[in-house]
Amino acid sequence: MRSLFLAALTTAVLALSPVHAEEAKPFATAKTIDLMTLLKPPPANDSAQTRAELAEVLSIQVTRTPEMEAQAQADVVENVWRFANVMGPNFKTEALPAFSAFFDRIVATEGEVVDPAKDSWKRPRPHQYSPLVKPAVKLSNSGAYPSGHTTVGTLMGVVLSNMVPEKRNEIMARAWAYGENRIIGGIHFRADIEAGRIAGTVIAAKIMEQPDFQAEYAVAKAELRKVLGL
Repeated sequence: MRSLFLAALTTAVLALSPVHAEEAKPFATAKTIDLMTLLKPPPANDSAQTRAELAEVLSIQVTRTPEMEAQAQADVVENVWRFANVMGPNFKTEALPAFSAFFDRIVATEGEVVDPAKDSWKRPRPHQYSPLVKPAVKLSNSGAYPSGHTTVGTLMGVVLSNMVPEKRNEIMARAWAYGENRIIGGIHFRADIEAGRIAGTVIAAKIMEQPDFQAEYAVAKAELRKVLGL
């Protein structure tokens, strides 16, 4: 009976799911999760903390290897398939349509919640703060705080590790590295990453309470675990 219910629910979810990730409906927006009230403001541009964070970026810049740069460049992509090295060979878009549509909504949620806070705080990126910084990844001139990549990496990691608790440690380590690669790439300061991890965790906790999230989560989890043979 449960399998029949999940099959019917999967069909319903896919029928309502957007075809493209950029069209996915977010589970929340800045109106429902206001990061301006949940995070402390970023360090001031002339603060000792910002100067220390710049020193960290510059230190990494002269010590990072080509392999580290390549990983940071690969992690510019914001989608759950960046966890493939942890999830195994069966973790593929074509095998997981409901799961894929569900995580498109997760990614869309990050942008809707984070972008207004970034636009309001307008913390400069390292390369905007100092001409000494030479990012190894694609430049961005949006506000640096909080890091959107780190937020979505943490958010995806929390949700994915709940689906596959057997791999929780590996999944969260990968989510952590996703954020670190923004510093390695020279496009974010340390405080941006720390705030992104808090933001991703808060967003995950908030949307998990919603009935629409719970319904799609159940289908996506069942599909994923079946494909992974769990």
